[in-house]
Amino acid sequence: MKKKTIGFYIIASAVIWGAVMIGCSLKLKGTSCYEEISNILYGGTVFHLLFIWGPLGSQFRKTKDKKSEENEKNIKQRK
Repeated sequence: MKKKTIGFYIIASAVIWGAVMIGCSLKLKGTSCYEEISNILYGGTVFHLLFIWGPLGSQFRKTKDKKSEENEKNIKQRK
């Protein structure tokens, strides 16, 4: 996996959680409603897991599979 791709996911993750925190602070302004805030946080968590770490995990798996295939080829070539 390219370092640029990993950097993109890290930045995207930070932007999402920054937006979640700003949304929470706007809802908290002058109130004390936990239910509204918890919905924003749950939504941010689900969005983060599905759209950031899901694809990132998939890319890690592809990279791992590719490396294991290369290792198997190298072992066969040495024999």
